[in-house]
Amino acid sequence: MASLRIRTRRWTRQEYDRLIETGLLQEDDPIELIEGRLVVAEPQHDPHARAVELAAEALRFALGHGWRIRVQLPLALGPDSEPEPDVSGVRGTPRDAPSGHPTTAALVVEVADSSLRLDRGPKARVYARAEIADYWIVNLIDRVLEVHRKPSGPRPGGPAAYVVVHTLDADATIAPLAAPQARIAVADLLPSPWASAAGRDH
Repeated sequence: MASLRIRTRRWTRQEYDRLIETGLLQEDDPIELIEGRLVVAEPQHDPHARAVELAAEALRFALGHGWRIRVQLPLALGPDSEPEPDVSGVRGTPRDAPSGHPTTAALVVEVADSSLRLDRGPKARVYARAEIADYWIVNLIDRVLEVHRKPSGPRPGGPAAYVVVHTLDADATIAPLAAPQARIAVADLLPSPWASAAGRDH
């Protein structure tokens, strides 16, 4: 018997937006377009939600006036990706921003537990290809901050990637590239250990 061949198709960002416009997808559906694939987001447990709030609070304080701190809102990155990072820092204010989703960000933060492979792999490629200079992963599994910098853009024979990747423990501090005078304690981005344990129990 001949083997069954399963064909899949990639979606463009234009097609994805049309699915939302026609109501086939709702704007609040937990779906992102990543490298042409419709990716369903994992349900948020308590530690993840807390970490998103902590990251947003830290970036508002570090970047200050003149920056939009966007929480789980879309970025229009190229023809086949529209991720919704947990937190992003975009220059300007909502009132003076042009129409449409932002096409770049100075800093993107993803909070990762079950999504760690996605955040280190496809999402990192998407952000590197879009030349987002500062990409952080708040790793709730190991309780560290993974910092990705110096995006290479597409390379001959390979996808876009970050040239510099380093890991900071909870006792370290970091300065966003967009605000080198600021200091953020990695511990301030991590929910309390008891919250992580409680989230796993549910």
